[in-house]
Amino acid sequence: MKHRVAGRKLGRTAMHRMAVLRNLSTELFRHERIRTTLMKAKELRPFAEKLITLSKRETLHARRLVLRDIHDADVVSKMFDTISSRFAQRPGGYTRIVKLGPRRGDNAEMALIELVGTETAPAAEKEAPEAAEAAGKGKAKAAKPKKSERAEKAQKPPKDEAVPKKAARGKGAAKPKTESKGKAKSSAATRKVGKSGS
Repeated sequence: MKHRVAGRKLGRTAMHRMAVLRNLSTELFRHERIRTTLMKAKELRPFAEKLITLSKRETLHARRLVLRDIHDADVVSKMFDTISSRFAQRPGGYTRIVKLGPRRGDNAEMALIELVGTETAPAAEKEAPEAAEAAGKGKAKAAKPKKSERAEKAQKPPKDEAVPKKAARGKGAAKPKTESKGKAKSSAATRKVGKSGS
């Protein structure tokens, strides 16, 4: 019989499990969205939601109760200032779990756990400057998204434009040294020791 046995052990001792939940909840409140395994996310949800409910009280005692589990003062102040005011009228259900599929290495089911309302806040921040630019220029059309900086950096020049190494260095310039003699001796000494030791 499995009466009165609730929760997942996550393959950890009680103290380690509590430390994992505290660390996950700290990062969840700091970044408002984290990626973890599905089982950890399902265990984190009630733990984190109880802390949010405590932060809605906004009393010194509630702050100290939250500080028992969240040891980062900046995160606790964020919880009491912004997160509690965001969920002031909401009676629970502060988090959302989105399944992501299996992890490549060990096939563990991955999930994204996020605070409700975080998906709209970053999108609104990105769209607001673009709307202001379009309004400032008098264009009715929406602004096209710009290429990311990574895509621009990733483009390599054609081989015709590439300068050979010898030409770039010049005829009179000395050849750069690649390795000092001291390093060569020490690496040779370690090779000898490795061979004789085995």
